[in-house]
Amino acid sequence: MMKLGYASAILPDLSLEEVVEFTAANGFATVELMCWPAGKAERRYAGVTHIDVVGFTQADADKVNALVAAAGITISALGYYPNPLSPDADESQTCIDHIKQVIAAADLLGVGVMNSFIGRDWTKSVDDNWPRFLEVWTPLIRFAEDRNIKIGIENCPMAFTQDEWPGGKNLAHTPEIWRRMFADIPSDHFGLNYDPSHMIWQHMDYLKPMRDFTDKLFHVHAKDVRLDRHRLDEVGIMATPLEFHVPKLPGLGDIDWGQFFSVLSDVGYDGPVCIEVEDRAYEESLASRKASLVQSGRYLKNFMP
Repeated sequence: MMKLGYASAILPDLSLEEVVEFTAANGFATVELMCWPAGKAERRYAGVTHIDVVGFTQADADKVNALVAAAGITISALGYYPNPLSPDADESQTCIDHIKQVIAAADLLGVGVMNSFIGRDWTKSVDDNWPRFLEVWTPLIRFAEDRNIKIGIENCPMAFTQDEWPGGKNLAHTPEIWRRMFADIPSDHFGLNYDPSHMIWQHMDYLKPMRDFTDKLFHVHAKDVRLDRHRLDEVGIMATPLEFHVPKLPGLGDIDWGQFFSVLSDVGYDGPVCIEVEDRAYEESLASRKASLVQSGRYLKNFMP
């Protein structure tokens, strides 16, 4: 049976203990815990550290598992979403090294999934990024396989702002690219953390991928988005995406969540569905961000078995 949860990036103010308490108290079954390196982030929703995986030991894992078990919830995945294909060699290596630490922590915790981005040099084409993709991700997937951890790649293009323009900082944003990735690195441990909202603003079918990539659905994000058609008619699809679309809570955007869960259940998905809040209308305070999760959870439960 699917488990409803959320991504902890929206609660950077809370400690792990407080996140676990909030999760259980508000009827969520699971939570995706962020594992960024401790320190200041360079973009929104990054840099959140609810589990510090640097120097993480089995004793640390036992403490986390005891905390989670006592609350009656689970950890859906460990999340870390950097750019391991950055053209900056030092940044790239730092990301690669930390991805390995997150995978190792997932192994110690017994959490079967680690979520991330593929990354990209945003100034180059997909083809020109491909050799570097294979160089970086072939050993990373092997590292995950050796520890029986699945890697769920989110399908966000990361092409929202001027510094990410024009190519975006994540290769894995279309079904054609997914097929190529999975063909070139064939592994049962290499799949998707699927977010339907990223298909909407790319003007793509958000239901079809769940049918076409059923065996690659390792984790699901529930985020909505609203396209501003009037603005789109002004700036066109070549504009940076934040000029014509707005991330919203589930139910406040253009996704038909009844259809979404209908297809998800038809294909036999029984994994986690984690709410991802990036709705600025609900970000004024910790209280409003907590409320956004409760509201989203209450809405999505109407469609879940």
